[in-house]
Amino acid sequence: MKIGCPREIKPQEFRVGLTPAAAAEAIGHGHQVLVETGAGLGAGFEDEDYLAAGAQMAPDAGAVFAEAELIVKVKEPQPAERAMLRRGQVLFTYLHLAPDPAQTRDLLESGVTAIAYETVTDARGGLPLLAPMSEVAGRLAPQVGAWALQKANGGRGVLLGGVPGVRPANVLIIGGGVVGAAAARVAVGMGAHVTVVDRSLPRLSWLDDTFMGKLTTQHASAAATAELIQRADMVVGAVLVPGAAAPKLVSRAQLATMPRGAVLVDVAIDQGGCFETSRATTHQDPIYEVDGVIHYCVANMPGAVARTSTQALGNATLPFLLALANKGWRRALAEDLHLRAGLATHEGRLTSPPVGEALGLASITPDELLAR
Repeated sequence: MKIGCPREIKPQEFRVGLTPAAAAEAIGHGHQVLVETGAGLGAGFEDEDYLAAGAQMAPDAGAVFAEAELIVKVKEPQPAERAMLRRGQVLFTYLHLAPDPAQTRDLLESGVTAIAYETVTDARGGLPLLAPMSEVAGRLAPQVGAWALQKANGGRGVLLGGVPGVRPANVLIIGGGVVGAAAARVAVGMGAHVTVVDRSLPRLSWLDDTFMGKLTTQHASAAATAELIQRADMVVGAVLVPGAAAPKLVSRAQLATMPRGAVLVDVAIDQGGCFETSRATTHQDPIYEVDGVIHYCVANMPGAVARTSTQALGNATLPFLLALANKGWRRALAEDLHLRAGLATHEGRLTSPPVGEALGLASITPDELLAR
């Protein structure tokens, strides 16, 4: 199979869908790999690294999309890229379709077989292709929140860890999953007073045991969240509903109850965000203010540490990529129910019921599609 890796064109996105090591692995399995010139530069990979791995270089994205049977990316295809997709081609990348009707429409019209990283599952009920980037984004959240809290950036002027005689910042993390736990690890390490809320009592118990009393846990409810945000210097939104739009957990009316200059970091922005006032921003222009509260809503947070993120993502995606290339998409999905869960569109059919529900579109399940 010919595998194509174009350069990412979303603003300030420095990751790349395929590392030279992954390219070498695919070539070792008998496949061809075509990489757009300069695709890996943002992550520190030179064209020469891909050539040494045995890949071919393409002069532009058009050549990659025209020749490749399997397109491997990081971020959802942008409008110019979606125009180059076609029936019979497989797209393997993050999609986040639930809050993106335009992208969903374009993928359906193209006829492409699109497989979304973020809904591929594992035997433990986890999301193995989302987890590495969730780890990165979670660990970044307190860092960027601490930066936004600085007075020069519009924040309260609060140091996350405080100093002797001055209390540390109050950090509220909504959601105790992969993102929330990673954010808690860094925030606790920076000396903040951290509270994590989650609906799962077993998860709260795990967090309490893991952090050995270094953070506070509380069962999630609307009333608890409303009370906690009133004294929070930073709130990290870390709630995910796989494949679906993120729930809105903080309303605009509640912003008035928060300290002026407090910071919201919305890690769920790819799925529409979990704050009512969230809108996607970029690394180039990451923050904005609503009613005195600073919002950090960068939709590709892991792109800020592109080399680490690319390597972490590549480690996770490679086995699935090889399965798709070695077996073809239909057999690979038929033999692996976890990879099958990632199927989002095929030849004009929407195969993700959560996306269909979010956007009001008819859908079928991947199992129903493969049974035809």
